[in-house]
Amino acid sequence: MSTQTDAADPRFAALPHRPGKVVAVHLSYASRADQRGRRPAAPSYFFKPSSSVSASGSTIERPAGTELLAFEGEIALVIGAPARQVSLADAWAHVAWVTAANDFGLYDLRANDKGSNVRSKGGDGFTPIGPALIDARTLEPGALRLRTWVNGTLVQDDTTAGLIFPLAQFVADLSQHFTLEPGDVILTGTPAGSSVVVPGDVVEVEVDDPSSGASSGRLVTTVAEHEGDDYDETLGSLPGVDDAQRIAAWGSREAAGLPAADDTGAVTTLSEALRHKLEAVPVASLSSQLRRRGLNNVAVDGVRALAGSGKFVGTAKTLRFVPNREDLFRSHGGGHNAQKRAFDAVGPGEVIVIEARGEHGAGTLGDVLAIRARVRGAAGIVTDGAVRDHDPVAATGIPVYAAGAHPAVLGRKHVPWDTDLTISCGGATVQPGDIIVGDADGVIVIPPAVAEEVADAALGQEESDGWVVARVAEGHPLDGLFPMNEQWQARYDAERAGKET
Repeated sequence: MSTQTDAADPRFAALPHRPGKVVAVHLSYASRADQRGRRPAAPSYFFKPSSSVSASGSTIERPAGTELLAFEGEIALVIGAPARQVSLADAWAHVAWVTAANDFGLYDLRANDKGSNVRSKGGDGFTPIGPALIDARTLEPGALRLRTWVNGTLVQDDTTAGLIFPLAQFVADLSQHFTLEPGDVILTGTPAGSSVVVPGDVVEVEVDDPSSGASSGRLVTTVAEHEGDDYDETLGSLPGVDDAQRIAAWGSREAAGLPAADDTGAVTTLSEALRHKLEAVPVASLSSQLRRRGLNNVAVDGVRALAGSGKFVGTAKTLRFVPNREDLFRSHGGGHNAQKRAFDAVGPGEVIVIEARGEHGAGTLGDVLAIRARVRGAAGIVTDGAVRDHDPVAATGIPVYAAGAHPAVLGRKHVPWDTDLTISCGGATVQPGDIIVGDADGVIVIPPAVAEEVADAALGQEESDGWVVARVAEGHPLDGLFPMNEQWQARYDAERAGKET
């Protein structure tokens, strides 16, 4: 049914009045949790400003210079009676209406919001709601259906039976902490299928009760491009994206147009064929070839292999520590922090690369984390900080390259801060997906775009260097031979051609 509109402001046409609070759930559907690779033990929330609310038929503007505006079809609960410390059994009675919502988010700003979503989801028009409300008293909250269409194609189709937490739990849980007041809105999370939309796209969301036919109607929003500048770099952080945000926004590597994963879990920028090439040549030769291509700052300085650590080749999964500050360690150091998330999420063929600022006064990993990385199939671990449990870490069998050893835990010097972002390790810039190679000479970073070319050139260099070594062993002087002058080069080319024929 429709409700009386707020004639003074058409943005709130579907609601009894302007909501005092809009509370959104981070992750609630099993299908979305499985897509993200993590399932929360309890609900978590963020606030959206009421100024972000808009009505069906409205237009949302993607800010100029951004690319990752994503839709999230959701079921919205509208509170009808004050709720403060209500039980789970009584919570649904405080919900007056149910309707459709779209929790739009701009992933270009998400990394800087750290889960608060203030800027990434608080923009004007980023919370369309409506068009009509369904009387909650007539509904079975466990049997509602949510569907989303983009340009007429169905992209989300799930029911509340797929929720990790029942709808009433959000009401009861939030009421433990503050009073839910009449008109407040709870956005209850989105299922799998959320993705990026671009200017010109039309997104429709509908919530219905298939058993009774009650429906919110289709909530229609059109995407447009905002003209002009949106952000002043002197006032705050600017939009920025990397492949991790693209994957999160689009829903998968493939949807984002990024290289797909191969059978080992490594992206195709490091195919098995390329991996074998890189394993066959020493880091010294790879370093020489990178230098010839103008890449001089690709060595991870100051790290050495732990005893028993052999050569490794893999793609970077990054982890960043910041200097310890007691209040930040209390907020970021406990629980399933960034350090544990990185080791829990590392995939086969990946290398965990840790930014520890060259600080050796505390460990950045120990034996438990090293074992976790080995079990997950990681190719190696590189840290420009220290390890603790040195001997047990070395005994795990996973290649570990570190700047030293120290008995203290990371809280003495470090706060685990974030993962899957561009970092600095041993003076080298490392991005997620960069190719990392280490042997007894050290560790280098290879940009994926040049990796095949560098590997082929390094193989050729190894062949020619081997030929030179043989000539030196025969007693020939170095002058003119190393490096080869025209005469020696001609002799080498002739012998090589003879072998090939």
